[in-house]
Amino acid sequence: MQRVTVPLGERSYDALVGPGVRHHLAQVLPRGVRRVAVVTQEGLGVDVDPGLPRRVFTIGQGEEHKDLATVEALCRGFAQWGLTRADAVVAVGGGMVTDVAGFAAAVYHRGVAVVYVSTTLLGMIDAAIGGKTGVNLPEGKNLVGAFWQPSAVLCDTEVLATMAPREYRSGLGELAKYHFLGGGELDALPLEERIARCIEIKAEVVAADEREGGRRAVLNYGHTLAHALETTGAYDLRHGEAVAIGLVYAAELARVLGRIDDARVAEHRRVVAAYDLPSALPADVDRDELVAVMGRDKKALTGLTFVLDGPHGVEVVPGIEREVLHQAFERIRS
Repeated sequence: MQRVTVPLGERSYDALVGPGVRHHLAQVLPRGVRRVAVVTQEGLGVDVDPGLPRRVFTIGQGEEHKDLATVEALCRGFAQWGLTRADAVVAVGGGMVTDVAGFAAAVYHRGVAVVYVSTTLLGMIDAAIGGKTGVNLPEGKNLVGAFWQPSAVLCDTEVLATMAPREYRSGLGELAKYHFLGGGELDALPLEERIARCIEIKAEVVAADEREGGRRAVLNYGHTLAHALETTGAYDLRHGEAVAIGLVYAAELARVLGRIDDARVAEHRRVVAAYDLPSALPADVDRDELVAVMGRDKKALTGLTFVLDGPHGVEVVPGIEREVLHQAFERIRS
């Protein structure tokens, strides 16, 4: 079992990584918790035993259920059951479940404890770590949310064997990002160590910038185009697939701007291809629509803003001209 601490002073917490770690749930619940509201999805097939009285609340499958209506339904269910601040929420599932349940925990009674039992590769290395919660609006992904750190995270690699191949590959898209954030040759590590290393990188960034005032935005590398693709394409792409395209696009954009050379672009393409992920725009996308959606990205403070590679590593670059964006689009067209 790998143990990684997210260092946030008195709010520090551990992420446990390994086969069967979901069975440690009772040991990682905050002291004094009386009851547990388990939030999950039908048919997930992952049961947990908190060692305390519990009630299970289910939410729908798919991004269309990652919305304020689902959060309201959960909070009303909590209230009807009588959930209090002396209790806890346990989210069992992938990134959608932890995002939604974490947001509900953040706003119900202005905050109750939450523990994540992550069941997907994408969730383990991204959504479950760092305290970002939220839901979508029709105008874009994750536009409504809160920062609310979990009390613990359990990343049970045993359940990854049950994932559909495409969903597992979606997690690899997020993992590919960490190659360019200090992860180096992640593909040389065993799975548990690879996941733990990604969590270490994210934990270090979160500790330095918990509320995304600056440096934490680098964790969105590849995500500006990815979120736009997901929003305009009605989520036909899995998140990690969209991130993979976004990584290659960000590299090509950085090349157009003279920030990196052809060899660095080739390294991005090599990593994405090694994980059997897409690197080209879908043929039917509307590029002007993509640009409009990217302009509503949460990082867009002044003009169009991207996270880009460069001589000093990956960093936030504001004020990018639309003409340059279209030049980079030409480099990743189908």
